[in-house]
Amino acid sequence: MSIVKPSTLPGFMELLPQDQILFNEIRDIIKENYEKHGFLPIDTPVIEKSEVLLAKGGGETEKQIYRFEKGSTDMSLRFDLTVPLARYTVEHFNELSFPFKRYQIGKVYRGEKAQKGRFREFYQCDIDTIGNGELSLVNDAEIPVVIFHTFKDLGFSDFTIHINNRKILKGFFSSLNIEDSTDALRAVDKLEKIGEEAVIEELVASGIDEESAKKIIEFIKIDGSVDEVIESLRDLSIEDEIFKTGLSEITEVIGYIRDFGIDEESYKIDLKIARGLDYYTGTVYETTLDKYPEIGSVCSGGRYDNLASNYTDMVLPGVGISIGLSRLFYQLNEAKIIESENKSLFDLLIIPMDDCISEGIKLVSELREKKVRVDIYTEFAKLKKKFKFADQTAVPYVIVVGENEIKNRAYSLKNMKSGEQVEITFDELVEKFKG
Repeated sequence: MSIVKPSTLPGFMELLPQDQILFNEIRDIIKENYEKHGFLPIDTPVIEKSEVLLAKGGGETEKQIYRFEKGSTDMSLRFDLTVPLARYTVEHFNELSFPFKRYQIGKVYRGEKAQKGRFREFYQCDIDTIGNGELSLVNDAEIPVVIFHTFKDLGFSDFTIHINNRKILKGFFSSLNIEDSTDALRAVDKLEKIGEEAVIEELVASGIDEESAKKIIEFIKIDGSVDEVIESLRDLSIEDEIFKTGLSEITEVIGYIRDFGIDEESYKIDLKIARGLDYYTGTVYETTLDKYPEIGSVCSGGRYDNLASNYTDMVLPGVGISIGLSRLFYQLNEAKIIESENKSLFDLLIIPMDDCISEGIKLVSELREKKVRVDIYTEFAKLKKKFKFADQTAVPYVIVVGENEIKNRAYSLKNMKSGEQVEITFDELVEKFKG
């Protein structure tokens, strides 16, 4: 029989245990923050009917989707968590309470060209609030609050949540007699990546005259504090109704954000933020780490008028954001912003002598009953090898269990870092290590 060389497909992330522990800790912090702010968990299937995933039409999605047939069923791997949310909301509409606040953390699949930091299988961490017919702007304000607390708990002190409203941009374009703003919005969204001159070239190529293109650049460069930007927009005296609606909405959203009480230095109005996806219709967000701008947006999203127009006649407006966890973890690791420590999931390792395995097992069971995070070395080996295992797994404390320990119910507790040993009773062990 020939031996197959084991290897991972390109574009799929696989971590060693220490990195996986760190990855899980980050995921758990995100999950805890989502739940703390009232978002309910759902878990949709990884595989959906192809007709559901592709209801909006083909294009790039159809090129990237993993699609296959089993029997007579045409199915595909989900490429994001938003389309399954739309299907879920319509399918369970009568069982849900609105506004429906949900979070989902799960893997999605895209058949993109595999490259550094871009994966074919990756975790997304999404929150969305869905309304039935209408949805208060308070929900738009809550999104930056969730972002703020999540990234604070992840250990970041310097980050900026960039906020804009697509209606402000669309209304401004309309005031320049630009009827179809789709290409203009996409071009503006590339400003940070390709620069002013390239954006002007794209705008002109889309049919916008050069003078208007320069006015667009001048407009999106309006900067200052939140209040200064709002005042600057008012001073333009633009009479376009869409523009005025967008300005009113962002002013209201900023007011509610202030009511939530997060640090004002953590967010700003940024007229460059357009979000390339066509379905965003109002408030949009991007979050960047101030000291690491080269990483780009680490959390983004926005408001949309109708989540599920492909599946129902009901109007279901929503607002949400997504953290691409796999990409974020990879980039933070590469930049050495985070680093996995050599640490154990256990506080204590029981090392029984070879003739005391049964007693060691009983001790572990008793300690686990008392909520102590403890493990046991079960192999028959020399003591030196057993301690080497303790070193390799980075467990902080070790107890060797022999006849004397069993008889006296007293143990020698060794600190693996300092080498210090102390005598300790069972009750003292429980008191020291109980969760």
